[in-house]
Amino acid sequence: MSSRETTMTARSSGTPPSDPWHTVSASATVDLLHTDVQGGLSSADIARLRAEYGDNVLEAAVRRGPLRMLVAQFTDVMVLVLLAAAGIAALVGEPEDIIAIIAIVILNATLGFVQEYRAEKAMAALGAMAAASARVRRDGTEQTIPPHELVPGDIVLLDAGTVVPADLRLLEVSQLSVEEAALTGESLPVQKVIAPHTDPAAPLGDRTAMVYKGTNIASGRGLGVVVGTGMQTELGRIAALLQNDTQLQTPLQQRLTSLGRWLALTVLIVCVAIFATGMIRGEPVVLMFMTAVSLAVAAIPEALPAVITVSLALGARRMVQHHALIRRLPAVETLGSVTYVCTDKTGTLTENRMHVDTIRTVDDEPGASLATTVPLHEVPLTFSEALTLCTDVNAAADGALVGDPTETALVRWAAEQGVDASGLHAQWPRNGEIPFSSERARMTTVHATADGAYRVACTKGAPERVIPACARMWQKGTLVPIDAASVLAHADTMAASGLRVLAIAMNCDHQPATAAIEPLEEQQVLLALVGLLDPPRDEARDAVRTCHAAGIRVVMITGDHPATARAIASRLGIIGEDQGDQEVLTGAALQALDDDTLLTRVEHARVYARVTPEDKLRIVTALQSRGEYAAMTGDGVNDAPALKRANIGIAMGRGGTDVAREAADMVLLDDNFATIVVAVREGRRIYDNIRRFVRFVLSTNAGEIWTLFLAPLIGLPLPLLPIHILWMNLVTDGLPGLTLSAEPAEADIMQRPPRPPRESILAHGLWQHAVWVGLLMAALALGTQAWTIRTGNGHWQTMTFTVLTLSQLTHVLAIRSERTSLFRLGVMSNPLLLLAVVVSLGLQLAIIYVPALNALFKTAPITPGELVLCLVISSVVFFAVELEKYLVRRRGLYADPARTP
Repeated sequence: MSSRETTMTARSSGTPPSDPWHTVSASATVDLLHTDVQGGLSSADIARLRAEYGDNVLEAAVRRGPLRMLVAQFTDVMVLVLLAAAGIAALVGEPEDIIAIIAIVILNATLGFVQEYRAEKAMAALGAMAAASARVRRDGTEQTIPPHELVPGDIVLLDAGTVVPADLRLLEVSQLSVEEAALTGESLPVQKVIAPHTDPAAPLGDRTAMVYKGTNIASGRGLGVVVGTGMQTELGRIAALLQNDTQLQTPLQQRLTSLGRWLALTVLIVCVAIFATGMIRGEPVVLMFMTAVSLAVAAIPEALPAVITVSLALGARRMVQHHALIRRLPAVETLGSVTYVCTDKTGTLTENRMHVDTIRTVDDEPGASLATTVPLHEVPLTFSEALTLCTDVNAAADGALVGDPTETALVRWAAEQGVDASGLHAQWPRNGEIPFSSERARMTTVHATADGAYRVACTKGAPERVIPACARMWQKGTLVPIDAASVLAHADTMAASGLRVLAIAMNCDHQPATAAIEPLEEQQVLLALVGLLDPPRDEARDAVRTCHAAGIRVVMITGDHPATARAIASRLGIIGEDQGDQEVLTGAALQALDDDTLLTRVEHARVYARVTPEDKLRIVTALQSRGEYAAMTGDGVNDAPALKRANIGIAMGRGGTDVAREAADMVLLDDNFATIVVAVREGRRIYDNIRRFVRFVLSTNAGEIWTLFLAPLIGLPLPLLPIHILWMNLVTDGLPGLTLSAEPAEADIMQRPPRPPRESILAHGLWQHAVWVGLLMAALALGTQAWTIRTGNGHWQTMTFTVLTLSQLTHVLAIRSERTSLFRLGVMSNPLLLLAVVVSLGLQLAIIYVPALNALFKTAPITPGELVLCLVISSVVFFAVELEKYLVRRRGLYADPARTP
């Protein structure tokens, strides 16, 4: 039950009801609000109520100013570490490092600022849903006023095509139907009535005596009294949910925060140890300080934010090509961590277009047999023709059908059977009708032959209203006395499967066209039962199956009826014999559960029906409390709070509302659930590539650290100068590392379950790899240093520097996959990486053989034989990593459960 309907501030002119407005009768509502149905409020009442309630607008949340939002971007742990590295680079006297680091920090701060600013636009989009004007009765006259001037007690007139300007309790209706999909998720317009609902806790979609701000009048006319304005409306309640909720850190942000802390502590300890060791050995203080500081700069992977930004940007660009627009870059990677996809039904999994699903006679024979006719005086029209005539559908200039979604579905089906609607209407002109009303729950149209010999009545409506008026029915190709109980049972079976069921009947007589119509609704012939459904998208079932194969659980959350939700979920494979709990949990049942019980139920529930915005938030929050990463798809206003709360919100681009799009991280431009599969694949690929870079940079940095740390301990001079360390950090690490972001996805990427949400980025052998590969690189470099010094080679430092540099280049080729050999991948499958390795090798040769660079980098030319020796020694790293991958494949080294389907 919405508190907004019961907590209106007490007025001097009246007292709000103790029960929700939808349970209060129309007359009692008018009395409580002390208004007049015919004359409306007086000017004095309006002035007093405007002062008391304010404008009928949505309040803006108290927001941080742009400056505070910008400053907040510099409080991230990784950013602070990078700023510290920039300060150290200033001490070393390396302006290139300072410029590079500051540029990276500013880039990431700008992205974060833009992302936060974008999230605040959801409130503006909510305000845009307000009606342009409102027709009211005031001071005894009908007036048109701006909707923000409405107050409780105003009498509002409603017509087809208008937007409801406030929450209203209906007083009069004439075939009034309202499109409430944006609030409730219902695909069909809702027929409105005057009678109150008896259940105080009825969902929005069942409160048929109410209309709500921001919804659209589909057809008919109505009169209502304002019972809620501004933030006291259902739309205002959703706006409040958007204001109060906050976005969570993405998995990548959480992992990088942890990595940043770990790196900062490790680097500090190692640098202090190296400086102290040098002092104990008697090395010059300035040299050791510069070495320790240079190592600190080198050990911090300042290229990591750049690699992440490039990876996410390239991923976003690819996803646009597949009709997925990324509004927040971290969302690209977050998709790879998703364990649950909570999806709306209408327009997301379904076509958002009613479709004739089943045509059945009572004996369960297919309705195709109804294309034939019996003698003219019995049933003069085919079933398809009767369907077409008993509608108010018109054809637009472009041929599109205009009218009620159910009726357009019927006419579309009849056209597929060969019925020419325009010719049929010309042959059988309508000369009378008994229109549909919620009380009658049926519609009858009357048509006469050209010579006026007899009339034909075509009726469609709810089976419980049409069948009792029938005397005979069509069965096994003939007309027989009707068995009403059997037919109704058959209709109930169809409804239980999620279909909207209509009964189609016909009658004819020899009365003149001017005769009374009502007798034609008696003693009718029942032709068939029609089952309609908003059908699932053709590609949605395959997408759901792919999600299951990838270990992602798909959950349907909708405001629609439970039977309809179950039917669609069954057809899509969301629930089935092998899908665990078959229960469809309703919003009422959900509200009866405490938070602890809900935590248990969400693990097994796959369908939620008749839910409210608060219910959606509770579901997403409960999943997150269990450690899951939830994606929420949706297109309506009712989806916006959950979209914002979810780890990743996915809105519809075509049929979605502005509110949903602004609250979401990603927009599906084709409104296609299957696009999510492409997005998940891209997210997993990006995370894999980020792990590749972390594996690469930690291993190479570890090699440099071990080399500098162990050299004094085994009696060797410092093997590298500060400029050598910085060169490897900027060139050897930077160029190849950046191109790892272009690595294609591995073949099994969608056959493994999602990563555990709390899993470290260093999991599954990454830190072990960094340690042993770093030690191996150091052993090769120090071995080269010791051998060249022992043999009296004057190029020992250049050769040591070259071995370490080339080891890093061979290493980057080997780690392109954690399992697959490079010989199977092929060196050309990532041409950018190959180019980066070649360029890095060329630059390394330049600083060895170009005289001007020799002086700058303190290097000396080495002989071709020495260069070949360096290449051979450094290749040991490549073959060692290939051996590790072989053990991972064959022996389960590191036991990576994320790779096990």
